[in-house]
Amino acid sequence: MTLPFYIVDVFAERKLAGNQLAVFRQANQLTTEEMQAIAKEINYSETTFILSESPQNEGYPVRIFTPDQELPFAGHPTLGTAFILQQAVIQDSVSIVRLNLQVGQIPVTIEYIDRAIDVLWMRQNAPHFGRQFESSAIAAVLGLSSDQIDDRTPIEEVSTGLPFIIVPLKNLAALQQAKVDREALFRLIETTEAKAILIFCPETRSLDNQLSVRVFVEALTGSPEDPATGSANGCLAAYLVEHSYFGRMSIDIRVEQGYEIGRPSLLLLRAEKQDEAFEISVGGKVILVAKGEFV
Repeated sequence: MTLPFYIVDVFAERKLAGNQLAVFRQANQLTTEEMQAIAKEINYSETTFILSESPQNEGYPVRIFTPDQELPFAGHPTLGTAFILQQAVIQDSVSIVRLNLQVGQIPVTIEYIDRAIDVLWMRQNAPHFGRQFESSAIAAVLGLSSDQIDDRTPIEEVSTGLPFIIVPLKNLAALQQAKVDREALFRLIETTEAKAILIFCPETRSLDNQLSVRVFVEALTGSPEDPATGSANGCLAAYLVEHSYFGRMSIDIRVEQGYEIGRPSLLLLRAEKQDEAFEISVGGKVILVAKGEFV
């Protein structure tokens, strides 16, 4: 048995940046245990498995695994898998590729330049806003002082399929200084729905961008920090419009992530809230790095 696979960099402006993803085709012949073992062998934050190359209910069934567990949803695996489906399976300039994930069907919109894929956009589920936290409790987890946290908006759990604790910081110095106390983190998440933390600030390295972000995901993926996190940034987009962070209930912004771990990434966020209805999309580029067979 051989399995064709691809390696892509997601939310990357160049090769060997962004967030790595392995995508396996013809995975219907694998058991759950075999998928988990392959994901552990690859040892990226996530690996995806395409179960059918014929649409089912207009979408392609896909499963997402970290090295240690299966996830119901994740952002960069969704975009990266949609890219491979268009390039290797569909092989036509379709405008939408739908993935059937555990959280439901997620549509990915594809924009082209001269028939080459430019940006992929993932529409995320409606957000759920959960527990709020005292700044002192979260500051201790992040190795920061409470006055480095921006108290204009709350520290809050948000989920669009996978929950994250969203933490607003005042500046880039605080963002760069943050260092997770692992024991404190694992004590915290014993009582929380969210098992990962996104921190953000309004200072950026590039004047073209509006926010800087870091995401700490050890309890989810085994890696302390993620270079680019589509699911978490979808939660951030919902948070920004829910709390009118930019003074309005719609955004169209650029977010930088991954610099602290040497994998610069760029995520595009669009969100709008009208009455109680949300529209949330996360976009970015995907670059093919390698392909081969798993034997």
